[in-house]
Amino acid sequence: MNPAILFLLFALVPMLASAGARAEPFAGARAFDQRLVGEVLGAAFEFMAPRTLEAVAFQDMTMWALRGLTTLDPRLQPELKEGTLRLVAPGRVLLARVPPPAEDAHGWGEAAAQMARAGWDASDQVRAAGTQGVLGTLFDELFNHLDPYSRYAPPAEAQAERIRRSGQGGIGAQLAARGGGFVVQLVQEDSPAARAGIRPGDRLLAVDGEETRGAELADVTASVTGPEGTAVSLSIRGRDGRTREVELVRALILPRTVTGERAGDMLILHVSAFSGDTAARLAQALVSGLAGAHTPRGVVLDLRGNRGGLLREAVAAAEILLPHGLVAATAGRDPAAAHSFMADGTDLSGGLPVIVLVDGRSASAAEILAAALADQHRAVVVGSATLGKGLVQTIAPLPDGGELYITWSRVLAPFGWPIQGLGVLPQVCTSEGEGALRRQLSALSHGEQPMAQALSRHRIARAPLPPAEMLEIRNACPAAEGRDLDLFAANQLVHDPGAYGAALMGPPPPPRMARTQDLTAPPAMRN
Repeated sequence: MNPAILFLLFALVPMLASAGARAEPFAGARAFDQRLVGEVLGAAFEFMAPRTLEAVAFQDMTMWALRGLTTLDPRLQPELKEGTLRLVAPGRVLLARVPPPAEDAHGWGEAAAQMARAGWDASDQVRAAGTQGVLGTLFDELFNHLDPYSRYAPPAEAQAERIRRSGQGGIGAQLAARGGGFVVQLVQEDSPAARAGIRPGDRLLAVDGEETRGAELADVTASVTGPEGTAVSLSIRGRDGRTREVELVRALILPRTVTGERAGDMLILHVSAFSGDTAARLAQALVSGLAGAHTPRGVVLDLRGNRGGLLREAVAAAEILLPHGLVAATAGRDPAAAHSFMADGTDLSGGLPVIVLVDGRSASAAEILAAALADQHRAVVVGSATLGKGLVQTIAPLPDGGELYITWSRVLAPFGWPIQGLGVLPQVCTSEGEGALRRQLSALSHGEQPMAQALSRHRIARAPLPPAEMLEIRNACPAAEGRDLDLFAANQLVHDPGAYGAALMGPPPPPRMARTQDLTAPPAMRN
């Protein structure tokens, strides 16, 4: 069975759980479902083995996971000594058995489930967690030893994620749990909820006749969401205390992620995230902003605070300014994780100078776009070092209806350097203060690039890098939140072609770029 391709942190079209997936046991279940836990862990181990960034033995996965029992009850200690797998408590051995064969993923899953059952029988704390709570804790401890983004999503959360990824419709209202019930927190403009007069602060009492009190937020959100074009009936109590019934037709809700404005000779395009229509809206805003008698002298792409989104939208956004060339590549142990994403577009700006603003909160898809435009010498990046979030995930369904998100590849910029950990290092740094920025701009106006040495070291970096080395490289322009100096620097560059050119060129490509095989990018992914 093929894995679900790329959840990027970036995710591609995921594999959905089968219709026969077992229902989620509730936290207070009296019986421990050992068979389910064994099946889930065995399936997870088998899926992870060929795909994790670094190879991990099944016995290590198992022992890491079993530390979750210690988390629930410190008296419980798993051991693998002298060919025996044991769970011990003070003064006694709760279970001892021969370990499974080294390459038996499902055997190790069942062994872990047996240990968990022994802990359940001996510990009130373990029983209080319930089957699903125990399973979640085992996964938490396992992933503590891998990377920051691999995780297990329990059934209810996984169902909500599947609905969100599938592009199903909604009403355009964000809910929040409050006072034992649920209130409307946000209402999107021109959405079904807004047109029906639903306002922030309204209480949601029932969905399709089912009361919401006592339910989980994820379950209520899932019940409001559904196929686009279908109807949903809501019982709403307004802030005036009156209750009314509202019937809405679900619609595909996409957040507004692009706004544009003119600031003197600059066209500033703010991109807050990369959702399903971001590239199209960016193109529209760019074309609209360039229309008219007074053409701007430069385009500013503001990615500060942008936490990412769909990788395909970042690639499409690059094509708006970059007619050709490599946008990004991914590489991992599994050959199926290798992809190259090539631009094949049209520069809608007509070759105008482009400034990309980033800060310490710019992440994943935003970093990919900034890195592509900088490495391809199409834009000058201004601001501070970015977050450094560039790991790709693949998704697998599990027998309990949950999902597994496993990091299986790294994102590489066109020059071959890894985004994960390093982040994007700007060509013009603003995080060192106004004095340092003015000195840098002055040097650039004379054809000198003060960041040249730091940028060269950054561009030749290759994964995996020791954390200390990554930190040293990033310290050339420490991460910081966006500031007014960013726009000041952009304005100076737009009005000084010499400084812009000196900043734009940056270091030459490394002698040998890290490249992956050239594959057609799958149609959807997320970061």
